[in-house]
Amino acid sequence: AGGGQKLNMPSLSSAELWRASGRWDGMGPELFRLADRHGKGYCLGPTHEEAVTELVAAQSNLSYKQLPLRLYQVTRKFRDEPKPRFGLLRSREFYMKDMYSFDASGEAARQTYNLVCDAYRSLFDRLGLPFVRVQAATGNIGGTVSHEFQLPADVGEDRLAVCPDGHFAANVETLNGEQTSCPTCGEKLTQTRGIEVGHTFYLGTKYSSVSNAVFYSPDNKPQLAEMGCYGLGITRILAASIEVLSTEDSIRWPSLIAPYQLCFIPPKKGSKEEEEGAMLMERVYDDLMEALPHLAGDSVLDDRTQLTIGRRLKDARKLGYPYVVVAGKRVCEEPPVFEVWNQNTGEVLFLTKEGVFELLSKVQVP
Repeated sequence: AGGGQKLNMPSLSSAELWRASGRWDGMGPELFRLADRHGKGYCLGPTHEEAVTELVAAQSNLSYKQLPLRLYQVTRKFRDEPKPRFGLLRSREFYMKDMYSFDASGEAARQTYNLVCDAYRSLFDRLGLPFVRVQAATGNIGGTVSHEFQLPADVGEDRLAVCPDGHFAANVETLNGEQTSCPTCGEKLTQTRGIEVGHTFYLGTKYSSVSNAVFYSPDNKPQLAEMGCYGLGITRILAASIEVLSTEDSIRWPSLIAPYQLCFIPPKKGSKEEEEGAMLMERVYDDLMEALPHLAGDSVLDDRTQLTIGRRLKDARKLGYPYVVVAGKRVCEEPPVFEVWNQNTGEVLFLTKEGVFELLSKVQVP
């Protein structure tokens, strides 16, 4: 929606490119380095500023009319983390959505920066994740302005300072020791921990000046493109959302990224509800798929009827289906009543077939 064009850049990057930008040495041991059979150096891309800037620099007659360029990919990244932990949260290989923008002026580049930040806000709102955008250090990416999107969580690696009235938020590493109150309203900053799930940088001409990534202005003069770069940790969002939303005994996914929306649990084999319950559940499923066809590919039938309902329900809670429909003892009543578990609120509802339909008609599937 922000005018991004999708591309795919190589995982292997030439050491020459990284030496030119100063990051071959600057990244330190976090950079995975290797040499080919001819002794030429390469690294496994932890990020792609050098590669994308070189690509744009190769367009020899780029006009200001072709800007802004907003190029993004969803790909694997590699970082030799000192302490990989938390399963998906801090691993050496992970998926990232990274975007790189090229604009004709500093003002236009800042507009792009704000546009992407708004897109990230919208994304986390749609996922229902309680995020905070904080001022952050530019680190080894560089540039002059940087913000992190953080999910507050006790297990988070980052320490955050937040104004209770929402005027200011920063990663503690960017503050000097004396700053304990909000620069806007003077309220005392509260400290919390967070998991970083997104990061944005305004880069200026840091990389375009190295690769000579220029465009031609209205008076046909070559000018360096103003850049920004932006990253969303895809695997991080998966892991962090579970960390932030789940309870002790059940996984809770944002429904937009739940593996399936719905799990059906028929009666146990040999129970007195078995025959009637299985038949009714099949009918409910068929009618539901006809009425709400968008749920057809988003539903699972747990047909392990040799296991008790309780055991299958426990598994369903561990897997995190937002809704579980159970054909239990009350399925033999007139009219039949189904047990429906709403994982994300912890509610258990007893509903007729019509009630089940009404509840599930509100489910959003991406």
